[in-house]
Order: sequence, then C-alpha cells, then structure tokens
Amino acid sequence: MIAVTMAGLAYALMFFRGLQDIVAPVFLALNFYIVVYPVQRALTRIKVPRAIGACISVVLVLCMIFAFFGLTAWSVAELVILIPSYSNELVNTYQNALALLSDIGVTSSVIQQQLSAFDVRSVLDAVYPLLTNLSSVAGLLTTVIMAVFFVAMDSMGIDKRMTMLLDVKPTLSASIGDFASGVRRYWVVATVFGLIVAFLDVIALAIIDVPLIWVWGVLAFLTNYIPNIGFVIGLVPPALLALVDSGWQSALWVVIAYCVLNFVIQAIIQPKFTGESVGVTPLISFLSLLFWVWILGWLGALLALPATLLIKALLVDADPRARWVNILLASDPHTARAELVRGMKKSAAAV
Repeated sequence: MIAVTMAGLAYALMFFRGLQDIVAPVFLALNFYIVVYPVQRALTRIKVPRAIGACISVVLVLCMIFAFFGLTAWSVAELVILIPSYSNELVNTYQNALALLSDIGVTSSVIQQQLSAFDVRSVLDAVYPLLTNLSSVAGLLTTVIMAVFFVAMDSMGIDKRMTMLLDVKPTLSASIGDFASGVRRYWVVATVFGLIVAFLDVIALAIIDVPLIWVWGVLAFLTNYIPNIGFVIGLVPPALLALVDSGWQSALWVVIAYCVLNFVIQAIIQPKFTGESVGVTPLISFLSLLFWVWILGWLGALLALPATLLIKALLVDADPRARWVNILLASDPHTARAELVRGMKKSAAAV
C-alpha cells in the first residue's frame, strides 16, 4: 500500500509538472481571491447581495494585479527617462573599467575583439527569448484574470458547501479552513516585510545620496515577493546608478547597506515569521521553495509556501492518523502535539 501510494503521488506530481502553465496561474488566482474573500463575507453578513460582493472581490483582485504591474512600469519609465542624462558618466565609467582591466592584465584590444564578435543577428537572438517571456507573462495574466472570474462565481456558494462538508468530513473541512487562513497570513506577512525592507532601503539610499530613491524603494518592495533572486534584482540597479553618479565608494555602501538590511530582514527574520504564518518550520519553507520551483516553474517560487500548506492540509491535517507528521513540520511542535492528542481523543470517542 505504501509503495502504491508513493507511486501514485509521484505520478500526480509529474502530471501537475506537465500542466504547470495552467495549474500555477489558476492556483495564483485562488490565492488572490482567498486574500480578499473576508471582504466578500463581511458584505454578505450585512445583507449585500452575493453577486455584488463577488464583483467587489474581483475588482479588488484586479486592482492588486494592475497595481503590481503599474508600479513596475512606473519604475522602468523613471529609469529610462534618467539614463540619457548620465551618458557622459557612463562613458567615463566604461573607460575606467577598461583601465582597471588593463591593470590586471586584460587589455582593451581583447575586449574589443570580443565585442566585435556580436552582430545584429546575435542581438536579435538575445532579445527573442525576452520577447517570448513577455508573451508568456501576458498569457499568464490572461489565465489568472479568467481564473479569478470563475473562482468568484463559485465563491457565492462556498459557505453552503463548506457547511455540508463539515457534516460529512469535519476534519477535511477544518483543514481547508486552516489552509485559507494560513494563505491570508502568509501574504500579509510578505507584504508587511516588503514595506519594511523598502522603507529601510529608501532611508539608506537617501543617506548615501543615490538618485531615484523612491524608484528603488518600489523595486525593493516588488522584488520582495521573489525569493532568492529578488534581492539581486533589487540591488543591482541602485548600485550601478551609485557607481555612475558618485563613484565606487557609493556603490560599495549601497551593496553593504542592502546586504545588511535585506539579509537580516529577509533571510533571518522574515522566513521565521513566514514559516509560522503557514505553520511549518523555516527549513521546510526553504525546501518547499526548491521543490515547487521544480514542479510549477518560476511561478512556483511565489507559490511555494501556499502550495505546501495545501498539501499539508489535504494529506496531513485532514487525516487524524497522519497528524503526527505535524510534530516534524509545524513551527510550534507543542501546538502540533496538542492537536494530535485532541485528534486521538476525538477518534476514541467516535469509536
């Protein structure tokens, strides 16, 4: 039975891996809607029609999506406007870099020889994958938006379904409720720490006197949702601008400030709070990131902890016999042990 179960689980994971372009956007839409669903529930309690509440929830989700991409577009536009004013500084930085390379044995003729190997065709070959990725992002957004509308249609009757499920499968109903609340806590924690990181980065950049501090603050906030590589994406542009604007000393201070602030907050504090918000240890949170990137692609980095919480709710929390696994996974083992004891008592009483 164990072998058959493991084989079935492996087949299911490979199946979802093959459908990652569909599964990941739909699950992302479900996460968005879970976050705003308390607003819809509150509107229903004050006698607002369910259809109107669902429409308001859809509008809130769409606002979050367009706010994210709107802030991204604004940051890119501000950077594009600023770059031409630094043309002379860019040339000087390039010449200084050539001089530094000459000092360590790399002559400018070698660099020019390497640059001469590029032609228009090679540039197009380099740009084509970027354009393909942009079209993939557009397809992803379309799938997410469509999924949001269908989830909104189903949400109008979800309370009745959960009530019926509570009568038939009380443990499964409770585990699904815990999954929804955990997803909300996770996104709130990520958003709060993103704002904290952005605020501290803006203060540090203002002290160092780097231009466009608010653009870099927005970039730090947005890239906080991208684990691992998000820190690099948020660091490189302000460091390069500081190098061009004020020299290598300012660029070095930017790197030091970002490394200290972001490492302490994102690598030490935030994973602990994020792990507690979804009920798993920081190590499990990190391993889930690696696993779900393999299953769901690059979007799996964003959905790693919610996906882990879903699997935990369906396979561990919903089965009283498997609740002992929470002792190894839960961020608070004492809470997990107490839940296990309560589950054993309920099972004994049922018998």
